[in-house]
Amino acid sequence: SGDCEDYQLLKRRALAALGVPRRALRMTVVIDDEGLGHAVLIVRTTGGDLVLDNKRDAVLPWTETGYAFVKREDEHGL
Repeated sequence: SGDCEDYQLLKRRALAALGVPRRALRMTVVIDDEGLGHAVLIVRTTGGDLVLDNKRDAVLPWTETGYAFVKREDEHGL
């Protein structure tokens, strides 16, 4: 168990262990459907940026989440 940031950190670690480049995995802060701050993990792919979200079962393109995107870390983790 944990909060949304904990889930995203675990996902990032698991994907990195599978060989997904660290620079393709971006922690992102959004405003969710309830108007609250929420952390998601974005995976940058050649097909577009996909959102991994512990509130949803589906992996969605960022444009289809309905979230307002506030801040995303850069390729250097900043």
